[in-house]
Amino acid sequence: MIGIQLGDGTGLDRLREVQLPGPGDPGPGEIRVRLHATSLNFHDYHVATASKATGRIPMADGAGVVEAVGAGVSDLRVGDHVTSLFFPGWTEGTPPPIGLETVPGDGIDGYAREAVVAPATHFTLAPPGYTHAEAAAVTTAGVTAWRALVVDAGIKSDDTVLVLGTGGVSIFALQIATALGARVVVTSSSDAKLERARALGAAHTINYRREPGWGQAVLDWTGGQGVHCVVETGGTGTLAESMTAVRSGGTISVIGMYTGSSVPFDLLPILFKQVRLQGLLVGTRQHQEACIRDLAAHSIRPVIDKSFPLGGLADAFRYQESGEHFGKICAEW
Repeated sequence: MIGIQLGDGTGLDRLREVQLPGPGDPGPGEIRVRLHATSLNFHDYHVATASKATGRIPMADGAGVVEAVGAGVSDLRVGDHVTSLFFPGWTEGTPPPIGLETVPGDGIDGYAREAVVAPATHFTLAPPGYTHAEAAAVTTAGVTAWRALVVDAGIKSDDTVLVLGTGGVSIFALQIATALGARVVVTSSSDAKLERARALGAAHTINYRREPGWGQAVLDWTGGQGVHCVVETGGTGTLAESMTAVRSGGTISVIGMYTGSSVPFDLLPILFKQVRLQGLLVGTRQHQEACIRDLAAHSIRPVIDKSFPLGGLADAFRYQESGEHFGKICAEW
């Protein structure tokens, strides 16, 4: 079968299309999945360009159809459409002291290949009616956005949410928050993207290049109250403005670090606003299953900006580098 592996060196040129042995038949507790799609995340880009794991099959997100089931598997059947889990071993409860050694595409081989045999617990049912690309988008981006809003911030109708940028997690967050009845502010440097965000339900948009003090602009828009939750994807370059924008007792869900991870900033606003600064790495199996139920209940479909063939995965990452996308970038085969 065809797959993608990491070769020597760094950079996207190390992504190589190779012939891999077929996965064989599933053993007890396992399933064989004919994979059809993956979606790109910042984490996958970091693995593709910087990981030292030569020979690793990348990509944490994978979606496809169950081809065979091993003995003892009762919750999945042949023909089921499934999508992968970012943390296969984290079923429920508080975050255990886990690193990335169990994450597909990083610590173990991922889903940039035509088929895989894996424990049935590495997958859940896909949302009904989703394409494989849409289902793959749920694994990382969808669950992250849902957990930030529903589990950690407890967003409800008439709350306010600030979403930074228009990437995969941010657009999922806009869709989920809007479905919950919240009012959403979206920032971007592109007026065209902000127009698309308004079409998806954004109540207010800010071009941060024209308004570098966008935190105060958000505060003013909320009548000086601030937002209940910030979906913080920026890191070093944006956290101070997010602190300005959030309300007293609000939540800043730190899910990304596009502008860096070392953040020297004033602690006083955290104390006086009594803000919850919540680090977030995707979620549990229980989170994913609940997320999928909510997506189905609200008829939310991921926004897929562009799809590439499996052999064009490096080109897909180059497109991600450009920052031109709105929503998710996928590969399908």
